[in-house]
This record gives sequence, C-alpha cells and structure tokens, in this order.
Amino acid sequence: MGRNNSTTKSFSGCWTCRLRRKKCDETRPVCDACASLHIVCYFDQTKPEWMDGGVRQEEMAERVKREVKEKAYLRREERAAPVPVDQASSSAASDEGPLLPQNGYKCLPNPICDLRNTPETQIDGVKPYAGAGTISLPHTSECVLLSRDTRDNMGLGGSDTILYMFYHEHLLPFLFPFYRPSVFEGGKAWIMEMMMKSPVIRQTAFCQSSYFISLARGIHDTDTHWETVLAQTQEAFGMLGKALQVIDGAGIADHLHGAVRILASIMQVQRFEIAVLSFDNCHAHLNAGLVLFRQLLDSVASVRVPSPEQEAFRFSSALLVLDDIIASTVLQEEPNLYEYHRSLLGDSNPTIKLEAIVGCQNWALLQIGEIAVLDAWKQQCTKVGVLDVMELVHRATAIKVSLETQIAQLETRPTHTLDESSSILDVFTADHGEYRRTLASQSTLVTRVWAHAALIYLSVVVSGWQPANNDVRYHVSRIVELLSHQISPRALLRGMVWPFCVAGCLAEPLYEGRFRSMVEELQPPGIFGTVRKALQIMENVWRNRNVGDAASRDLASCFRSQGDLVLLV
Repeated sequence: MGRNNSTTKSFSGCWTCRLRRKKCDETRPVCDACASLHIVCYFDQTKPEWMDGGVRQEEMAERVKREVKEKAYLRREERAAPVPVDQASSSAASDEGPLLPQNGYKCLPNPICDLRNTPETQIDGVKPYAGAGTISLPHTSECVLLSRDTRDNMGLGGSDTILYMFYHEHLLPFLFPFYRPSVFEGGKAWIMEMMMKSPVIRQTAFCQSSYFISLARGIHDTDTHWETVLAQTQEAFGMLGKALQVIDGAGIADHLHGAVRILASIMQVQRFEIAVLSFDNCHAHLNAGLVLFRQLLDSVASVRVPSPEQEAFRFSSALLVLDDIIASTVLQEEPNLYEYHRSLLGDSNPTIKLEAIVGCQNWALLQIGEIAVLDAWKQQCTKVGVLDVMELVHRATAIKVSLETQIAQLETRPTHTLDESSSILDVFTADHGEYRRTLASQSTLVTRVWAHAALIYLSVVVSGWQPANNDVRYHVSRIVELLSHQISPRALLRGMVWPFCVAGCLAEPLYEGRFRSMVEELQPPGIFGTVRKALQIMENVWRNRNVGDAASRDLASCFRSQGDLVLLV
C-alpha cells in the first residue's frame, strides 16, 4: 500500500495521524504514514487521555514532532533500495549483499555469511555461515589471519591511525565503560596487537569508528560515506572465510591463535551490526561463536593460547556468554553454554569476570540463565501436558531467594559518580584507588538493575503477565529510580538495555513518560540505537495492553515482535 501524502485530516484513522492532522490509511497495527516516519502509531479504539483539545494535546503534538525529527536518520538510510538476495550478482565487484535489512538500516555485507564463492565452512557438522553475497578471496597460499607474525605487512597508515586512536580513546570506553584493565597487566595493548595481526578485527574496528564519527559529524545520511564503510570490509571478510576453511581442514588445535582471532572477529562484527540495528545475522554469528568457543575450551586445556590472544579470548568469551544468556530469554531455550556457567562464572575467582567488561556482576547473569532454563523446562512440560506447578514454584523460590539476598547486600554499599575525565595516568597517583572504587560502586548499581529485572522475568515465568502485581511494580519502580537518579553518566544505560526493556514492558502507564524521557535524553539517536529499539518494543507492548489474551503474553513474545532474535546488548 503506497504512502499517502495528503494533508486531509483523518477522522477514523489512528490517533497519531489525527493529532498531526494527516489522512490515515487505517492499516493495523501500524498505519503506513507512521511506519514511513518510524513513529509510534496510536490506534486504540478508546480516545487517549492526551487527546483533550487542550494543553496535553499540544504537549503530545510537540512530542510527536520531536520524534519525527529524531527518526530522520532512519528515513535517510531508507533512500537506498534493498537488494533482494535472489537478485544478487555473482560478481565480486558488484555484489555487496543485501544493503537494507527489514528495519531500514543500510548494513555491512554479512561478514562471513556472504561467501557464495567460498565452499561452505563446516566445523563439527555445523555450517554457521553460508550464503548471500560474494567476496573475492585473497590469492595467497597462506591465510594472513592465521599467520603467527603478520605485523610487518599490517602497518597502520595515516588515516588508519586516526580511526584506531578514535576507537581506542573514545569508542571503546563508550561501548565498554567498565573495561579498564590494569596498565601493569598490559592494559588494552592487546587490542592493537590483535588489529595488527587480524585484518578482520582491524577493519571491523575501523568500520565502527567510521560509523560513529559520521554520526558525531552529522554526515551519516550520505551514501558516499556508507560505500566507503562497506568497501573497508570486503577483503577482511574474504580472509576470514579462508581462515575458517583452513581450520576446518587442519583442525583447531593447529591454529589456536587464529581461532581466537576468528572468535574475536565474530564478536566484533556482532557488536557492530547490533549497533546499526541489523539483527538479521545475530543467530548465525552467535552459533559460529559458540562452535569455536567450545572447540577452544577443549583445546586450551592442554595448549596455552598465546598472548595477546589470551586477553582477546577472555574478552570475547565474556561477550559471547552474555549474548548466549540474553538470546536464551528471547528463544525460551536453555543457554547453549549453560553447562559451563558455574565453572566460568561461579567461582570466587572466576575465569570470566563480566563486571570488568559489561559492569554486571556474574551472579546476576547466572541467575538470569537459571530463569531461562526454568522457562525452557516449563515450556517443554506445558507442551506435553506434564507441568508440575509445585516443582516450578520450588525451583523459582530458590532463584528468588538468591537474588533478593544479593540485592540486599548490594544496597548497603556506598555509591560514587563515574568521573569520565579520569586518565590512565591515575594509576601512578593516590586517586587511582578512589577511581577504582567509583567504578565498583557504579557496577553495583548496574548489577542491581539487572537483578531487579531478573526478578521481574522470574515473576512472568512463574505467574504470567501481571504488571499490577505488587512485586513487579516494586521492581519496576526500583529500576526507574536507579536509572533516573543514581546511575551516572546516563550513557551507561546503553549497557543495560535488556533490563531496561524488561522493566518497561511490565511498567504501568504512569511510568511511560519516564521511560520515554530517559531515551530522549540520549543524543544523538543513532549512537543509542539499541536503547531506542528497546523503546519500540515497549511502545508495542503499551499499545496492545488491552489487545489479545494477556495470560499468554510473556517477555519472549514481546522481544520477538521486532524480529526472530533481537539481542539487546
């Protein structure tokens, strides 16, 4: 159905079009006019309270105007037409894979999935990457990605140096504000080492730098810039495809260092595509990462992974474990790495410390994994008609007690505001200890947000969709309080998108404005794309409060309303 540009006022369409005095095509659940603008479409039969012909209506009109303006960057990206997969050329020079996913973002060519001219890579029977595009592989007898010493031919040029410095000094601290490894342990030097050794890691990092620099400069709508970003990835993705073939043929034990680089590359690509809201490849990336991770765990028991690959493995594994847990809440499945949770995350000195990378302490995400396992068990039992409600409550009670006990302990700890001006040179001053305490205190607040969201998630799994439940209302209010008044800076919300969305979906109407304002404060919009994706999910839940059977609603269905696997990380 075509878009309608008429300015005729609508008397029977959605309330958004009536507010804007535009003609509505009355398509449900989202009319064409609102869809084209990427704004909320209010189509309830009942007249909204803000449609009062007075001050509230004027305020809502101004809010919609702001939303139209803020979503301009999405509409600009849609100017380029999508390239259907079945029409993709087999020429490496002309085929870049689909440029537009369903959400309207022009995205990078699928990094390892787009290897049509490459034999499908298979590792232990899994074919995680097969598919749509064409990338010319380098004509060389040795794969650069797997080479042990490639620094001589991987020097940084002038413009590359600028992109690297932006990534290291600005983007990495923004994406991972809690990741501050000690300078006495090498700090973040491993990142440069990995970039020098791995073209995929280097080019993906540079693509991220280019993307965020373009947003900061306000030139993200230019096709020329995007073509440059796309071109930066082609050779690197070809090398990654060849590296996978080499590992498949020789075995991972012979190429541990290369396998770690591939794992790091996959997680880099995953994070970049999520940043530009391209979720189509999330499942493929996650599956490929899981296969490599399992094989690496089996191999490194007898062979030590060389440094800086050791740090790359630790960092990438943390992201993979997090993605796996969040994916399980969407798919209602047991986390793929659940059998490793206790050994990797549960010890007093765990192998993976999520707090040091994403700000949330291990125990909170461990419990979210336990709830996902409980949900998967409940779904399976319900399907075959053997659900034991007493057993469900018994298992849930143990999780609830653990979460509440940990939250109570955290609430007694003092908090400090994170000072963004702190320098790595602080390690040589007396203030360094204070800064570390500040990071720890903010991590405590972040962990409390995740833990409260976990209890909301647990309530939905056990008792169903009950936003008016006293416990649910309490945990929602605590999350709103923490995000609004205690966690600082506000940009840290970018690392708490899943709990933010969980609380928002179960929030009562009185909190809607608070959630919207928290998102609106984060500017520019493109830099906080996942937070805005979470708000889209919430808005959809709020519009459909009185639609359908609330008893059958759960968080997984809310997340899946925006795609098969939307990873809010």
